[in-house]
Amino acid sequence: MKTSLVIFDLDGTLLNTIGDLAVACNAVLAMRGLPQHSYEEYRHFVGNGILRLVERALPEELRTPENVALVRADFVKYYTEHIDRYTKPYDGISGLVTELVRRGVGMAVASNKFQVGTEKLIRLFFPGVEFAAVFGQRPGVPLKPDPTVVREILALTGTPREEVLYVGDSGVDMQTARAAGVRSAGVTWGFRERQELVDAGACHLVDRPEELLGLL
Repeated sequence: MKTSLVIFDLDGTLLNTIGDLAVACNAVLAMRGLPQHSYEEYRHFVGNGILRLVERALPEELRTPENVALVRADFVKYYTEHIDRYTKPYDGISGLVTELVRRGVGMAVASNKFQVGTEKLIRLFFPGVEFAAVFGQRPGVPLKPDPTVVREILALTGTPREEVLYVGDSGVDMQTARAAGVRSAGVTWGFRERQELVDAGACHLVDRPEELLGLL
């Protein structure tokens, strides 16, 4: 099956960002004297955008729209300034990206992270790599698992759905791919468990980045 475009999720797929996400969120919670959370808890808080991350991290009684908006603003400021202290590509990702470039396979990023943060991380960790699109959370565009972002990328690149492989680490990603009508590969090195990927209908499961090359 010909694959001319690979669409990657970002957090938990290309980059292990959980350290910086956790530190940033705990920092803004500490500013308010609120309880903080472990890295393991944050693995289950992330995946649905920063608003939901903040909402999940706050004590239930404080999850008002006003509080969430204020904490989100503080989080974005802190996180953007400290975005690469602990973040790094997963083992094998740099080699995978290099090989996809060598083969002439297009690449794009579709993330629920806010747009500025998504772009900054791609610039920092994949300098010189030409992605067909780098899309994060943007005003007016619904978050994954809504398939709008994938459809945007297909329209922008003129790629048929049957030539696309969508790669992500969560059930949200597998649902996004299914809603968009493209093949999915669930990666087991990310933030979520293998069973979540299975339950969400992953077409393929991969344990190491190089295994993706066998699906092209």
